[in-house]
Amino acid sequence: MTQRIALVTGASSGIGAAIARRLARDGWQVLAAGRDVARTNALAQFTGAIRPWVGALSTSADADRLISDCVQAFGRLDLLVNNAGIYEIADAEATTDDTWQRTIAINLSMPFYLSRAALPELRKRKGAIVNIASDWGLKGGADAVAYCASKGGLVLMTRAMAIDHAAEGIRVNAVCPGDVETPMLYRSGAHRGADAQATLREANSDSRTGRVTTPEEVAALVAFLASDDARQITGAAIPIDGGGLA
Repeated sequence: MTQRIALVTGASSGIGAAIARRLARDGWQVLAAGRDVARTNALAQFTGAIRPWVGALSTSADADRLISDCVQAFGRLDLLVNNAGIYEIADAEATTDDTWQRTIAINLSMPFYLSRAALPELRKRKGAIVNIASDWGLKGGADAVAYCASKGGLVLMTRAMAIDHAAEGIRVNAVCPGDVETPMLYRSGAHRGADAQATLREANSDSRTGRVTTPEEVAALVAFLASDDARQITGAAIPIDGGGLA
């Protein structure tokens, strides 16, 4: 069987690291891109199937370089997972120009730049793109105006690209997590004055299933969407939120 190649951004920790590890276990070769040198390099110690790429992604030129580096390293690209993102806690009045621009740049513009650069390679392989959006890309959220706008844009970008490229065999889907047990969850709790235990307890109580989602469960959904079993799924924005949007 021909080796399949995946590129995962935001792979230093949390959901991105879990996605890289899951894909490696499923037989993919993975280029794991992240900003944190130690944590990104540590992923390569998990298995020889993960290769780290450490660097900043802030411009379209950076996106072009990352896609080029991936193809040079592996000879192909079958899957792009746009996971890197930031979450700034602020309502509209408290959102500065810098916060707005950085959030849109990282959460929406960079997935676009990477997807655009990846399309010629994905077209060759009838590959796939999975965008990590948010349940707040499907509904509003308090004190997160820039984040909600960026993730809502990512959902609609997913659907538009799915329409444009379905006939080429390229599938584009979005995963929309609710609360996930990651550092982002605890940072949000700390902003409200809650310690880690209180934050997790509150998040568990807000879930219909009685607990928050784990990064590994998000990774499992990504792995499914990347697999041949999902070959008829494109343009979907799939919540994984313990029934929060039900």
